[in-house]
Formats: sequence, structure tokens, C-alpha cells
Amino acid sequence: MNVLLFKLIVTPVFIGSVTLAGRRWGPVVSGLLMGLPLTSGPISVFLMLQYGPAFAARAAVGNLAGQASVCVFCLTYGLAARRWAWTRCVPAGLLAFVAATALLDCFSWTLATAAGLLVAAIVVAHRLLPRDAIVAARTGRPRWDLPARMLVATAFVLALTTLARSLGPQLSGLIAPFPVFGVVLAAFTHFRQGPAAAAGLLRGNVAGGLAFVAFFLVVGLGLGRGPAPEVYILASLASIGTGALVFLAGRRATGPVADPVA
Repeated sequence: MNVLLFKLIVTPVFIGSVTLAGRRWGPVVSGLLMGLPLTSGPISVFLMLQYGPAFAARAAVGNLAGQASVCVFCLTYGLAARRWAWTRCVPAGLLAFVAATALLDCFSWTLATAAGLLVAAIVVAHRLLPRDAIVAARTGRPRWDLPARMLVATAFVLALTTLARSLGPQLSGLIAPFPVFGVVLAAFTHFRQGPAAAAGLLRGNVAGGLAFVAFFLVVGLGLGRGPAPEVYILASLASIGTGALVFLAGRRATGPVADPVA
């Protein structure tokens, strides 16, 4: 219950913060923020407190493998957006996520193989996502825009958490990275600014997954071998540092961030 309440509180706050960041700095920055373990990290702490370090360490493996399915979602949505409206891209992306998750659940994963899979998925998805020019955002944001994003994302989290209770530990870990934020922010960005901006957001999300890798590698390796508080502090520093490096590398490669999205 504590985890559920945490998700329901953090989800609208995070969606609102990432939306405002996108309006200020552009879709790629929003995507990078989405890649950080801002919800899965604290949830890992709850799991450790409730079930012990060994359980949380095993859950980290599922989180890493499950994030690869998020890359599949991002790639599918980004490619589909070149031809389809967001109303068709959302179900296509979610279907791809479900199919990838079902396939991954057929195998047993270790920390090393899950991390290797995720890094490979990040490289492939980032390379294949479209890089079209981003046009200016639509003007005149409706008042319901931001509250609607927060409400839709919270509803997704509630439904997902209810479903996860009946699943086994590996499958629960695989679906834990369900792209709640990706679905909501990609759909709204696609609707308001077009497919190129949605692809930029998703490409940033994929690249930000390297920070996800850093966090859960430290958690998976450290829990049970050292004090849990120190492990999570080190994991957070590794994630933030990796995210900063990814952001700086992206700035040098592409120049200043494009016009903000609404």
C-alpha cells in the first residue's frame, strides 16, 4: 500500500514537472528526465524496506530487462508517428511493449545479461528513431492540458499497480517500467507539436535509460554487500552523473535544444 500511495502522489508531480521542463527546454530534455529512475528508484527503496535487500536486488534485474521493453515502445511509437496520429501510435507502442515483455518473460535473467540487453536496446532504438526537424508548438495552451496529463498518468499507474498484484516476481519486475510517462507525454507532444517532437522526446527517453542502467547496476551489485543507505546514495549519484553526461554529449552533438514544446 505504501508503494501504491507513493506512485499516486509522485506520478502527477513528476508529469507536471517534466511537462514544464519540456515547455522551457524542449522535448529532448523532457525525454532525458523521463529516463531517470525518479519513480522506480524510490520504489526499489520501499521493496528493500518491506522485503529485504535480497528481494530488492533481484527486482533490479527485472527492472533492467523491463526497461528494454520501454525502448521497444519508444521505437515503435516514433516510427509509427511518421504516418499515424497519436490515437493509433499509442496502442501500437503499447502492443509492442506487451509483446516484448511477454518474450522477455520466457527467459531467466541475470544482472549482467539484463544490463547488456538494455544497453543494446538503447543503442539500437536511439539510432533508428527519426531525427526530423521539430516545428514550433501550437499556441494557446488550453487550461485543461496540464491537469489532463497528470490525471491520465495517475490513472495508468493505478491500473498497472492493481494488475501487478496478481503477477509473479519476474513478470512484475518486467512490467514495472511500464511507459506511463512515455505514453502520456508522447501523445500530448505528438498532438500539440507533431511527430518530430514526439520522436525527439522518445529519443531523449531512450538515451536517458543509460542513467537507469547505472542506478540499478549499483543497486543489484551493492545490496547485500554493503549498507543499504550507502548503496542507494551511490546509485543515485551514478544515475545523476550518467544522466548529466548523456545530456552534455547530446548538446555537443546536436547544438542548442530546439524550441520548447507545449
